[in-house]
Amino acid sequence: EEFRLALFRTSKGANLFADRVFDLFDLKRNGVIEFGEFVRSLSIFHPKAPESEKTAFAFKLYDLRGTGYIEKEELREMVVALLDESDLCLSDSAVEEIVDNTFSQADSDGDGRIDPKEWQEFVKKNPASLRNMSLPYLQDITTTFPSFVMHSEVEDYTGVSK
Repeated sequence: EEFRLALFRTSKGANLFADRVFDLFDLKRNGVIEFGEFVRSLSIFHPKAPESEKTAFAFKLYDLRGTGYIEKEELREMVVALLDESDLCLSDSAVEEIVDNTFSQADSDGDGRIDPKEWQEFVKKNPASLRNMSLPYLQDITTTFPSFVMHSEVEDYTGVSK
């Protein structure tokens, strides 16, 4: 609830998008986001963070079941959650059109799921898909308060210790 209020300015009930971001920030998987986890995870949203990190994080965000692929139902669930978070209401047919269009562009081998390589290619062709992966105010914070940049020994979201 605190996480939703702090980042999304709402404490309204469960939201798949907010819950998914929380899960990816909670690197230790203990139900709490500690300061080191927060700073490390939030750094992905820094405007100067490498696009490859943003792309990998976004892939994990959409891979709801952790299978290593984005399936149509996962994409549909996330699109609906993002629309809900933005208080946008689209018809079911409009949501299906977004999902179908995304899949027709991204699923280049036609196997009904998007793998990480296909996702990378999709993002290269559609840079707007990472638009929400940059928070401009983070640039101001790290410029004004250079000590805010933190290097910790917490495992990142890929399971690699940094």
